[in-house]
Amino acid sequence: MQLSAEEVKKIAHLARLELTDDEVKTYGEQLSSVLEYINQLKEVDVADVEPTAQVSGLTNVMRDDVAEPWPDDEIAAALAQAPQREGKFIKVKRVMQ
Repeated sequence: MQLSAEEVKKIAHLARLELTDDEVKTYGEQLSSVLEYINQLKEVDVADVEPTAQVSGLTNVMRDDVAEPWPDDEIAAALAQAPQREGKFIKVKRVMQ
């Protein structure tokens, strides 16, 4: 499927991109290649293939969200990088009025 220059310009407009004429030509060829590949995939018989969400077999690998106290030396190192401090806290500008 070969995209016309007008189709590429319309896609660029939707993506809020300003393209030169050379870029329209280059991206048009690239997008056309992608669409041709997708058309090839449409020809593959997948009738007997089960839908799959992921194939690695992994399950939830995140740790529990448990608050842990910071060691005092890490607190001091973090506070040393703050532009303003107030006790053991980093002082920031108010975000709500």
